[in-house]
Amino acid sequence: MSVRNLIPWGRRTPASDDSLHPVVSLQREMNRLFDDMFRGFDMSFPADFGARALNGSWPRLEVSDDDDAVRVSAELPGMEEKDVEILLEDNVLTIRGETSSHTEDSKKQFSERYYGRFERRIQLGHEVEEDKVKATLKNGVLEVVLPKDKSASPRVKRIALEN
Repeated sequence: MSVRNLIPWGRRTPASDDSLHPVVSLQREMNRLFDDMFRGFDMSFPADFGARALNGSWPRLEVSDDDDAVRVSAELPGMEEKDVEILLEDNVLTIRGETSSHTEDSKKQFSERYYGRFERRIQLGHEVEEDKVKATLKNGVLEVVLPKDKSASPRVKRIALEN
């Protein structure tokens, strides 16, 4: 017997060939089916719903950090103050909310309901003066201003490299 017969490199046996195993074949077909089905699927909602897309990145945020404050801007079209909750805990700003819409047309016998819920957490890199934080919601844009605490010492520690 040669050594080549003992080492199965480069050879496939029917038991190890994935394409012949019925479960693997079924899984591949199901993956292909779902990929084809969702490839052109549009997750956007009608304009009257307010949320253009609930795809995990909604709402869109912009965070800016200057010398005096951290500013957070969030796009929340169609939402009102009662729909939004803003929390600050352990240097983490949490913005959460939910919205719903119901459209009904009795003449066309048409009814449609939408529901959307989100929560975004932003880790702040600075201590903030919690009693001076301000938030406004105007024309579908939430603005949160978090003034930096000047008395807090920066949490930077230099780490020496070891040989």
